[in-house]
Amino acid sequence: MMSDEYDVIVVGGGPCGATAADDLARQGHSVLLLDRQGRTKPCGGAIPPRLIKDFEIPDHLLVAKARCARMVSPKDNRVDIPIENGFVGMVDRDEFDEWLRERASANGAHRCRGDFQKITRDDDGVAVVHFNEVNKQGLGALRRIRARMIIGADGARSSVARQMIEGAEKTKYVFAYHEIIEAPTHAAHDPERCDVFYQGHLSPDFYGWVFPHGRTMSVGTGSADKGFSLRSAVGMLRSQTGLDQVKTLRREGAPIPLKPLPKWDNGKDVVVAGDAAGVVAPASGEGIYYAMACGRMVAEAVDDALLSGNGACLKMARKRFLKLHGKVFWVLGIMQYFWYQNDRRRERFVKICEDKDVQKLTFDSYMNKELVRSEPMRHVRIFFKDLAHLCGLART
Repeated sequence: MMSDEYDVIVVGGGPCGATAADDLARQGHSVLLLDRQGRTKPCGGAIPPRLIKDFEIPDHLLVAKARCARMVSPKDNRVDIPIENGFVGMVDRDEFDEWLRERASANGAHRCRGDFQKITRDDDGVAVVHFNEVNKQGLGALRRIRARMIIGADGARSSVARQMIEGAEKTKYVFAYHEIIEAPTHAAHDPERCDVFYQGHLSPDFYGWVFPHGRTMSVGTGSADKGFSLRSAVGMLRSQTGLDQVKTLRREGAPIPLKPLPKWDNGKDVVVAGDAAGVVAPASGEGIYYAMACGRMVAEAVDDALLSGNGACLKMARKRFLKLHGKVFWVLGIMQYFWYQNDRRRERFVKICEDKDVQKLTFDSYMNKELVRSEPMRHVRIFFKDLAHLCGLART
């Protein structure tokens, strides 16, 4: 039976919310995990080894293992970057997210399917979450549950953030769209390679992708340009890759935040996490690892706040996250701003990626989720090579 009050209510049961609920339930707190379900976020589904290790992800959830990334330039020049001594796991978000929610439930979190409505306060100042609970028959009933702490992990354009966090409504977004299709059987398809297309007709400010998912594939693109037709661009991408005749299983679209919110909490009992907090990596659009890492840090801050009774502890989540990942986000943001502006620069960007120093630094940073400092001369070499490309001194 659902209680009338919980230590924590987590709104949103994606990778971030499920991780936060799981961690807090393991700490002995009473947790309600509220998720509307029934909708899959458009996502390439890539998870690095760091995530698999840190969050104990079983191998059976990996529908594919990518061992190579192919970057395709506007002139169709192709750079294959092998993932040496490892792989990037690919997951189906339907199965992956549900497994995370079930793990949280097994560790003590109470699951509830429902649509978040609003947050109010009782006369004693305790927060109240209002939502429309949906039962197995699809019927709804309005509920109000008290909570000492609330985590908004309800994605980009978070309702929790817009109601409770100052400045949340000013966030800018990239809009992503993809189509899940059956994996083709022709010889040109490599089930262990992720293809990334830096071509202006597929996205004026982001990129297009074709990612393997075992028996299916994700074909998508994204853009912050509201006038750009993502669906038409995906149609062009499928046509130029020979995937236009393959059966389409489903289509999905959603906004993706461009940078972390300047504030994640209300200083008392509400904090946001994951996409709701804007923790999606610029340039790459990678979100699963950062969402789960953010969910864990928010859970730690909430645990501290519950134990101490001091809501000021909530601000530590953002400080810890940016201390670990802020520099990477800053570098990627600059990279996206400069290299994605036009096809001439995209061509040079892909050319740079032929360089072995760039490849090693990129994948070391991606796999380990930190800027690698062990080889300073590699950074020096990359700096001068980048400078040559920026000044047009390097041939493309």
